[in-house]
Order: sequence, then structure tokens, then C-alpha cells
Amino acid sequence: MPVLPGAEPYRHEGGEVGVLLCHGFTASPQSLRPWARHLAGRGLTVSLPLLPGHGTHWQDMAVTGWQDWYAEVDRELRALRARCARVFVAGLSMGGTLALRLAAKHGEGGGAGLGGVEGVIVVNPANKVHGLSAYALPVARHVVRSTKGIASDIAKDGVFEIGYDRVPLHSAHSLRTFLRLVDAELPQVTQPLLVLRSVRDHVVPAADPARVLSRVSSTDVTEILLEQSYHVATLDHDADRIFEESYAFIARIAPSVGKEGTAVGG
Repeated sequence: MPVLPGAEPYRHEGGEVGVLLCHGFTASPQSLRPWARHLAGRGLTVSLPLLPGHGTHWQDMAVTGWQDWYAEVDRELRALRARCARVFVAGLSMGGTLALRLAAKHGEGGGAGLGGVEGVIVVNPANKVHGLSAYALPVARHVVRSTKGIASDIAKDGVFEIGYDRVPLHSAHSLRTFLRLVDAELPQVTQPLLVLRSVRDHVVPAADPARVLSRVSSTDVTEILLEQSYHVATLDHDADRIFEESYAFIARIAPSVGKEGTAVGG
């Protein structure tokens, strides 16, 4: 099935500092594209992939799981590391969880040319599938194919997220498994960490980023509260703040950003 207009991946060849951006569960690169373009405009090399099963129709997602989503961002990270001297990972919601696992598995960069992940930026990171229904997923997914979608939790009028209106329960069960796995791996995250959290989030409760902050081993940690946005804060009132704070975070750790390049994928 063709990719929905606006949901295409985005790549920009910039300088020696690279950033991998990971979108969320049932969403697409559209929710992070303005962020990606902002960082590209500041001279960074940017990769924003489309996760398998996303950006088309929810039935396509139903045959994928966390291993597919993680494998995609892991491949993108390795490609960035081959291209750039220093690489950062970032993400929204489940994309933040993907970024945290990349940091846990690839270790610290330690400076130019040494590989690894230099730092992590997460916006409203997911840590758990909440509610009693989560415990029914192992059985319910064999009886019910999908449930109501979670896209477009945005305070700003007239702004919409390209995301599925249904959540396939097989994928929700896989997400639950993945979040539990990453929770156990969070102590392996030692890199500088920037957490941006919406005060009013109808998808990911405040307990999730709080849990992330309590579990990681990072000593360089910054938390910023987003007062005007809901879950998809990268498309909301606080978007510009996210873009500027993330660039400042990257520039503090890796002050050399290279020349502008060319964008691919709109």
C-alpha cells in the first residue's frame, strides 16, 4: 500500500554531527518533520525514517512488531554513525523509547570518531501501556483486531497528526512487551539526556517520563515542562521551544556542526 501523503521519511545531508529522529506508535515522520527541518537548517545531518507498518493503513501495522520497528532505527543509526563523527538520538512517545534503547545498546560516543550515541532527546517518552485493558491484550488480540486510535492529541487548533484511527491489538501487545523490555534496560543509559514533557498529555501520563528519569544512569539530565501542548508537542504550541532546546543541547555536547547539505524526502 502506498505511503500516505506527508508520511514519507526525511533525510538531510549536513555536517559531521548527525541526529536520528524516531516517530511514535501508529504515527509517521509527519509528526517530527518540522523538528527535522529545523535541525537540518542548523547544519546537522538528519535521519527521520518511516517505521515498518506505519504511514499506510493500520492493517499493515498489524503484521509488524517491536522487533521490526527497532531494527529500522538501529539500521538508520548505524548508517548515521558511518557518515557522521558524532550522533544523537531523539524521539516522541514510543519513538523516545526507541531512542532510549538505542542509547542503552550502543553506549556513549565519547567524542568525535569513537562511535556510539552522544546524547538522547525524548519528548513525552512512553514507558508502559496503562489501564486494565493492557493485561487483557495477550488474549484479546486473538479475538478483537483493533481498538480506537490515539493520534492527534494536540492543543493547537487546526493542526492534525497523520496517524491511524485504529490501533491493531497485535501491535499494542508487542508495544507492551517492548516497553517492559526497555524499562529493564534503562539503567544502561548513561548519555546526557534531555526530557521534554507536556504538563497535559492525554496519551502518556506523567508517570512515564518520571519513571524514565528515575531509572537511567545518566548524570547530565535536563527536564523541561511544556505548558501549552498535549502529547504531540512537536506539532503543538511548544514546538519551537522543543526545536531550540534540542539544538542547544546538541550544540553544548558537540559544538561543531557542519555545513548545510541537501534534503531528501520533503
